[in-house]
Amino acid sequence: MEVSWRRRVGVRVTVSLTFAVALLSIATGVSSIGFTAASTQNLFGGSIPTWAQETAGFTGTLTGFLMLASAFGMRRGLRAAWYSSILLLPLTAVQGLVQSSPYSLPLVVASLASLPAILQSRHRFDREADLTTSQLAALAALAGVQMYGTAGTYALSDHFQNVNTPLDAFYYTLVTSSTVGYGDLTPTTQTGRLFGMTVVVLGTASFAIALASLLGPAIEARLASALGRMTEAQLELLENHVIVLGYGDLTEPILNELDGHSEFVVVTPEPQRATELGDRGFKVLKADPSDEEPLRRVGIDEARAVVAATNNDAEDALAVLTARQLNPDVRIVAAATDRENVDKLRRAGADSVISPTTIGGHLLVRSALGSDGMESIADRLSGESPKQ
Repeated sequence: MEVSWRRRVGVRVTVSLTFAVALLSIATGVSSIGFTAASTQNLFGGSIPTWAQETAGFTGTLTGFLMLASAFGMRRGLRAAWYSSILLLPLTAVQGLVQSSPYSLPLVVASLASLPAILQSRHRFDREADLTTSQLAALAALAGVQMYGTAGTYALSDHFQNVNTPLDAFYYTLVTSSTVGYGDLTPTTQTGRLFGMTVVVLGTASFAIALASLLGPAIEARLASALGRMTEAQLELLENHVIVLGYGDLTEPILNELDGHSEFVVVTPEPQRATELGDRGFKVLKADPSDEEPLRRVGIDEARAVVAATNNDAEDALAVLTARQLNPDVRIVAAATDRENVDKLRRAGADSVISPTTIGGHLLVRSALGSDGMESIADRLSGESPKQ
């Protein structure tokens, strides 16, 4: 549990540093634009041209938003987000130097100071990006169309009005393919118009496909959340929680005891049970609790405890064995339906095994024989008020 706690702290510190640099980059970029517009002074005695400062301000703002995306990705443990942060941090420092305003010094210091800490945290980010093949293809198509439009427009700059630089060509491609069409850059010949038509058709198609592919799953997740189901994002935010493996006769008392005292999630393969628990507002994942992937999805590495209490000791033993292999430090408690399976569940990896039938029989016999206090103990265990 100490290793898990250190991991959570390390991830939070890294994400916080990245988030802070992102906000500084956005704020510095915006303020630098206004600063250079009002004055030609800078920290290097005017050696950096105003146009370079303004360009660094615009790009710095864009880099800040990219850093925000990286911070959210690192919050999910994505390795790609870590690589993105490592690439963007030196860029934000350089942009801060080029902006050369009094407001850019904190950005330079924060970027350079954060880089060593984030470099040392590489092992904490080991999750692969879960983009599907269709999403990757949509992104590739969108990028490909922008490259095609930019290269073609610049190559045909003689056929366009006011297209003089690659930036002009990219600007024309972006506003055309996104159907904004300001009209400041327009084709002046038949060849330019024909090429512009291809940019419109391919650009709008690539934008539509990318939006449907990337935003579709997010919209679906929002609908699922509105219907009382647990989303993938909610699963990823679980930490210091209890995982209940399976659903049996003891599950309802367990959930009632946990509700309001600790965050928990139920893993059950039964669709009807999963639907009922989701409708009641509980976090639930419909999956086999003895499989490794579902336990990883519900954050077995971040869990404080695991409870296995179905009516099938064999299934519980397999689920306990899987949970123990994935997290050797987590506390696992199991309920044995048959007394002879207590030792088997312990050998599977359970720290504590309770036999409800044995405990119930013991209380009944003691109460029948007139032992003092047995009835009050039973009342406390059942949650009922002792009789006066």
